[in-house]
Amino acid sequence: MHSFRADLHIHTVLSPCAELEMTPRKIVGRAVEAGLQIIGITDHNSTLNAEVVKELGSERGILVLMGAEVTTREEVHCLAFFEDTERRKSFQTFLDENSIRIPNPDGHFGYQPVVDADENILEMIPYFLTAALKKGINEISRKVMELGGIFIPAHVNRQMNGLFAQLGFLPPDLHFDALGITGKMISADVRKQYDLKESITLVRNSDAHFLEQIGSSYSIFEMKEARFEEIKLALKQQDSRRVRTE
Repeated sequence: MHSFRADLHIHTVLSPCAELEMTPRKIVGRAVEAGLQIIGITDHNSTLNAEVVKELGSERGILVLMGAEVTTREEVHCLAFFEDTERRKSFQTFLDENSIRIPNPDGHFGYQPVVDADENILEMIPYFLTAALKKGINEISRKVMELGGIFIPAHVNRQMNGLFAQLGFLPPDLHFDALGITGKMISADVRKQYDLKESITLVRNSDAHFLEQIGSSYSIFEMKEARFEEIKLALKQQDSRRVRTE
């Protein structure tokens, strides 16, 4: 097995809360500097900047998971990732169909540009991307699984938009691949606080909104190679693959 350093929660300039320096090329450059081999692109309720980051990442030897940080109807933040363009586009259609269109005139909530590899603005999203979707967490999870994706409730140890803060418990019928954590709280303490079994994989991520945050928190994936299917095996703790957070 080989070890791969991964930060699976990174926002681009498309997220209204991210700094304007979070362009695809700069994100990839910073990921290289931070010693990351795998990154996840997770803009709020949109996958539209993920494809260009994936293309730039492949040029620098970094595997980029294309996805989004979805805000469920319950206002739980969850990460969703997809292996290829077709599945990503299918999920983007799902997001578009289930978004609540709160106007964002003149970037009132923050600017939301879709950009190309050279930082040219292709489109400005006119509605507030972070607003909760019309679908609940179980419905969104089912859609991700239907598309063969990866579903990870984000920063569950956080008081804002975390699974336990919003719902108070882990739904017994929720299908997920791992739970995301942030900050310096050690995994053993997270498991104790929320009564989480060892069979549930924890993934530590930075939730980067600024360049210097990329790779500040990360996980180590132990697997044969950096591929989407290998990542799924590691998250499921199958065939000797695993994820370490300390």
